[in-house]
Amino acid sequence: MKKKIYLTILPYWDPMIPPMGITSLKAFLQDLGYIVKTEDLIVKKESLEFYSNYFETLRKIVPVEKQGNFNNIGHDVLQNHMMAYQHNDDNEKYEELVSLLIYNHYYVNSDNKHVKELNNIVDDFYIMIGEYMLKQIAEFQPDVFGVTAYKCTIPASLYVLKLVKEYNPNIKTLMGGSTFNESHAPGSPSFNALLEVSKDYLDTILIGPGELLMQAFLEDKLDSRKRVFTKDDIGGDLIGLESQILPDYSDLDLNKYPCLVATASTSCIYECSFCVAKKVGGPYRKKNPVQVVAEMIEMHKLYGNQLFFMTDSLINPALTDISNEFIKSEASLYYDAYFKVDKESADIKNTLLWRKGGLYRVRLGAESGSQKVLNEMDKQITPEQIKASVSSLAYAGIKTTTYWVIGHPDETEEDFQCTLDLIEELKDDIFQAECNYFLYHYSNQAKGDKWAQYRMPLYPEWANKMLVFKHWTLNYDPVREETFKRVHRFEAHCRKLGIPNPYSYKEHYEADKRWQKLHENAVPGIMDFMKREKYINENLEVQIPSYTSNNQRGREKIIFDF
Repeated sequence: MKKKIYLTILPYWDPMIPPMGITSLKAFLQDLGYIVKTEDLIVKKESLEFYSNYFETLRKIVPVEKQGNFNNIGHDVLQNHMMAYQHNDDNEKYEELVSLLIYNHYYVNSDNKHVKELNNIVDDFYIMIGEYMLKQIAEFQPDVFGVTAYKCTIPASLYVLKLVKEYNPNIKTLMGGSTFNESHAPGSPSFNALLEVSKDYLDTILIGPGELLMQAFLEDKLDSRKRVFTKDDIGGDLIGLESQILPDYSDLDLNKYPCLVATASTSCIYECSFCVAKKVGGPYRKKNPVQVVAEMIEMHKLYGNQLFFMTDSLINPALTDISNEFIKSEASLYYDAYFKVDKESADIKNTLLWRKGGLYRVRLGAESGSQKVLNEMDKQITPEQIKASVSSLAYAGIKTTTYWVIGHPDETEEDFQCTLDLIEELKDDIFQAECNYFLYHYSNQAKGDKWAQYRMPLYPEWANKMLVFKHWTLNYDPVREETFKRVHRFEAHCRKLGIPNPYSYKEHYEADKRWQKLHENAVPGIMDFMKREKYINENLEVQIPSYTSNNQRGREKIIFDF
């Protein structure tokens, strides 16, 4: 009799897309005859209510002027709080740690009343998730229970894995996920701590693409003396991009996500200083554009969604081919993707071609307005190129989400001011400006070895016992507190300029209205896709110029100078 397998993702992660890892595994394993159930607990109503309550309480502690990129920073507080809850054997120290978590991310002192309120919310969450999961396990009776883990889902994942093992020690427990690319990379202190803390209830860790590893595990072809496996344990085998099958979303309510998922390539052709994509992704691989478009069309027919999110590290190398293939197919699907500033995107003929071919939103790693910092990051771009690309994409109506790294090592006040000045110059061509503080990773960061001599623990040893995983910062300029001050200044500057950083659907709706007022070629709003009231195909009407003309709000040339 074939094994029954339960695969899930625990809170918290941004529920923009259905989980690709577990749904791809479901499709693959069902073809082999296994019975597979998948569940996304992030979008569970009670989970979302808990999340909302936690951040509402956190807002009572943090003054408005220090709420720059509030949710993203708050995720670090939340995940550490959730970890500390499970290893608390001293309430006084536990409350002290929660206050320290808040201070190290917002640099404000917390009163005891609000700390207790946060603690109660976390306590209620674990009671809720524990009762729910035990009920699901009792009903499904799996032989294997697996979780896909990101950095911020590790605490709840460990809690549930332990609960499952206590319920039935015969259930085999598994973990995989992208957390092993960054925060819990093999060989790092956090990875070793994970192995130690979970030794009694986490049987196996699968690192990397999971289909063939999972098959080998289920067929008892892996060394039973080991806990951790990679593709090297199965001879380095990977499923070719052309052979991958579509994810199976049949267990999920797709109305809870704005996008479906698609992939045109793996790994990256660049190696920016703060990024891990190239180191963990291996050689760059690209799908045939005919296959990419055919897969997206098939998923649209199956599930009805017109909006997709591309999982590629960068869409640039595949974008023109995909756009031409979509235009040829006369299908009207839209996609959101990570993007790098380059020469091609400064040409309006290209950006209008991509717009006609379905490009909906780009997530541009602009990172800094300072050439010195861009060079330190190995971005291989200039501020002038950033301006050219952002403006050309905006003219085509494509949403331009710009990402900025604040506090990169050696960033001075003058460098930071260059970033603020560049954003002000581009304010009408930026759909969204999101900044993130520079985060040092113990392993896999492209320039991690250069900074290793400056790393220092963020928390004292007594706190690390509850947190389990050590957190690091750099004893280097700009120091952490100065970096966070700049984050808040960045957000205040964007608010003054009217540039949003939307997080909720309401905020996205308002951001879309602003974009449509600014750009006559603007793509439809996200709520137009969420409603699914009609088939949207306005992109097919976009006109691609065949010659250079004097347009784009007074700019002299369609092709911007580099």
